Amino acid sequence: MEGAILVSAPASPPSSPSLPPVILTQDELKKIAAYKAVEYVESGMVLGLGTGSTAKHAVDRIGDLLRQGKLHDIVGIPTSKKTHEQALSLGIPLADLDSHPAIDLAIDGADEVDPHLNLVKGRGGSLLREKMVEGACRKFVVIVDESKLVKHLGGSGLAMPVEIVPFCWKFTANRLQNLFQDAGCVAKLRTCGANGEPYVTDNRNYIVDLYFKEDIGDLKAASDAILHLAGVVEHGMFLDMATTVIVAGELGITVKNK
Repeated sequence: MEGAILVSAPASPPSSPSLPPVILTQDELKKIAAYKAVEYVESGMVLGLGTGSTAKHAVDRIGDLLRQGKLHDIVGIPTSKKTHEQALSLGIPLADLDSHPAIDLAIDGADEVDPHLNLVKGRGGSLLREKMVEGACRKFVVIVDESKLVKHLGGSGLAMPVEIVPFCWKFTANRLQNLFQDAGCVAKLRTCGANGEPYVTDNRNYIVDLYFKEDIGDLKAASDAILHLAGVVEHGMFLDMATTVIVAGELGITVKNK
């Protein structure tokens, strides 16, 4: 199911010159989608709180509604240390999966969305905790701007992250690259800082980013092959997990449901 909610400017008075169209920035589009997603939140819910620039807007909005008294009795389960700190600063009560193994609703962004609502996530580095939390929720609402829509996962040419243990990371990276030779895969260790030190996740692991030149084909088979490799912790393909995707574009908001 799919519905479009168009956002348009009010008509100009007849005597005034027509106004130029409003061009929204990518961040403004993210904020519009995030605010729409928070409309699914109800008092008393246990919420999965996503990570990244888009999810940050949703967490901010939830904090605002709590302060205004429009929401109450919310419990948040953050997907990263960064989101944990943000939620604490906003006064959102927090817990974890040990105390709340069933989550009513999770809201998060995505790096890619294909026509079947499969996702690539994790370019922000939080894929493992995101998958744990969002795999435990009854409803998973994904918020993106239209630049994240792809014909197939990996289609943006940007990273598909895989979280791996640090031990013999080159060995694991080579095995990942070899899995997808037919798709022209290149595997690169994610680094940070001026000295190119390995990026370390909240779980003290490394991330290898996979870049594809061609479609990798059967996503379930690709997922199984990646997870079968010793040394791999988790990958950034979120298959059959999103229940709703909210897409903000220049013509308004589109809501796509499973």
